[in-house]
Amino acid sequence: MSMPRHLALAIALAGAIGPARGDVAALKAPKLGTPLKPAEVSKWDRTIFPDGRGLPPGRGTAEEGRSLYAAKCASCHGARGEGATAEDLIGPPKPPTPDNPNKTIGAYWPFATTVFDFIARSMPPAAPGSLSGDEVYALTAFLLSANGVIKEDEVMTAATLPKVKMPNRDGFVWIDVEAK
Repeated sequence: MSMPRHLALAIALAGAIGPARGDVAALKAPKLGTPLKPAEVSKWDRTIFPDGRGLPPGRGTAEEGRSLYAAKCASCHGARGEGATAEDLIGPPKPPTPDNPNKTIGAYWPFATTVFDFIARSMPPAAPGSLSGDEVYALTAFLLSANGVIKEDEVMTAATLPKVKMPNRDGFVWIDVEAK
């Protein structure tokens, strides 16, 4: 039985452009980047669950978050969260419908802890993971308040954030019934 022509060509090219003698083991992983130090890995190696496990210490209010939003978020998400170069964040807390597929925070997101986690990991885009715990709690509080989910004077902490009941929590079909 002969080898398919395309496979023979691939093997020949691998030998021609890869290490001498076509050493397949050396082709498995490219030599890109720099290995991460344990401290760098720990910055990203965290899990925040809907029940609050994994949330860091800290606190924040909507009032504190308002000025942070203006300084760090409004250029992409709009002055009032209406969207600009990035998604809109603020809207009425009415779950999406086929006629109104609203995916703003108050309308779509099932857990307030997910809002925190997303901000902490990926915002601002030019410096993801650079916000302090207090800043993320404040931004989360501001966004929840602006979406009508919490009162403006509520303080968000690792203890209070998981207790926030998002309007669309029951709008999802859960594969893990304990997640609710």
